[in-house]
This record gives sequence, structure tokens and C-alpha cells, in this order.
Amino acid sequence: MLEIRLHGRGGQGAVTGGELLSKSAGAEGKWSQAFPKFGVERRGAPVESYCRISDERVRLHQELYEPDVVVILDPSLMDTVDVLAGLKKGGIVLMNTKLGPTEACGKKGRCFKFHTVDATAVAMEKLGKPIVNTAMMGALVKVTGIVKLETLVKEVEEHFGEKLGKSNAEAVKACYAQVK
Repeated sequence: MLEIRLHGRGGQGAVTGGELLSKSAGAEGKWSQAFPKFGVERRGAPVESYCRISDERVRLHQELYEPDVVVILDPSLMDTVDVLAGLKKGGIVLMNTKLGPTEACGKKGRCFKFHTVDATAVAMEKLGKPIVNTAMMGALVKVTGIVKLETLVKEVEEHFGEKLGKSNAEAVKACYAQVK
């Protein structure tokens, strides 16, 4: 089972990103679940979302305490939230930042596999807004191989409809190609 914790801010789409990944896994015949954790609902507040994907039935229904993967939609969260808490040694960190993996990880990330992608730039180009969830899911699929890119693209297009689906699918593909 692969356990993924997404860190973002309200309005960035961390919850929707986890749900899209979970639906993509289900479309490929895998077992999955996605659910959020957040306090007072307000734009900009820290949000966590969880996703589990497995070839076998997922029987756990609790917060992820030791994820295999951490996805950071907003790099400023590194200063306010312990986003790497519980991440398994050798786990994967995927961060939305202009920095390269070596610069971004600093001392905190040395025992993890660190990947970066400038999802904000991609989202601004493809969507005209800094909503990075779909772009980050494209990068996540690339670094984990948990589902096929084509499956995620199809789920994104279906979820967002014709116009938004196409631009979000382009963001998925762009970050899939650009992740470092």
C-alpha cells in the first residue's frame, strides 16, 4: 500500500487532488481512499489531505501517521507546519517550488527522495490561477508510477468538464514532464 499525505492551503485543491488520484487508482482496478483533515474552513489556512492506494482492499480508516510520500503544494508551509513529520526513511517528498531538489530539501530532507516542480508557473500558464493541485498530481504520478498518466488525465478531464478539464489536463502533463 502507498500512503500519500498532501499539504496545501485552503483553496489550492489539496483535497480535490487526493480525490482525483484515488479515482484514477480505482479506474485502474486498485483499491483506494482519499479524505481531508482541516480545521476552520477558510481560504489560505493549512490543509492536509490523505490518499491510500493498494492492490488489496484498504481496511484502514484513519489519519496517515507514517506516509510513504509527502506532497507540498505551498513551500511556505515548510516554515509553519512539520510537513515531513512521520515520513518514512527513504520516503518521497514532492514540493511545488522554483528551487531544485538539492536547494529545496535543506537539512530536513537529506534522508528522503526529494523532487521539485514549479507547479505555480505551470498553473498560471495553463489555468491563469495559482491552483496547483492537478499540476502536482501529474508530477506525483511521474515520481511514484502509482497510476498511468493517461488514467489521471482522463479523470481530470471528466471531473472538470470540457473547458476546465482540457486546461487542467495540460497542467498535469506539463508537470509530469518537468518534475526534477
